[in-house]
Amino acid sequence: MRHTHVSIRIHCVFSTKERRASIPEEIQPRLWAFIGGIARRIGMKAIAVGGMCDHVHILLLLPATMALAKAVQTLKANSSRWLHETTGKPFEWQEGYAAFSVSISQTDATVAYIRNQREHHAKRGFDAEFARMLERHNMQD
Repeated sequence: MRHTHVSIRIHCVFSTKERRASIPEEIQPRLWAFIGGIARRIGMKAIAVGGMCDHVHILLLLPATMALAKAVQTLKANSSRWLHETTGKPFEWQEGYAAFSVSISQTDATVAYIRNQREHHAKRGFDAEFARMLERHNMQD
């Protein structure tokens, strides 16, 4: 085979430092777009980006040559700097992250889930949501 072909979809989730509500609602659409731009610039595709004031969800299409840890570190570092510069306030993401593989058949459902965070969190908070995600993937915290 002459070419490398990959289909690696990863649903990444990470929260703000100490899960503080530090992403102002009016900034969120710009931040999500900025994260998508970072992904594009480093050779990934952000299929969907969304979240709330204390966390973000990103569905990434990862290239064959990119390590997940490097991808997340780059997204977090650049978006953190952008938020600090945009708001004039210190901003940090929490150190860790979660990442879940997504099959092509579940892509549309995952995109809908990411885009409907506000409605989803009206029913369930981040801690309960995150615990459920870990449980569904047999990854108890």
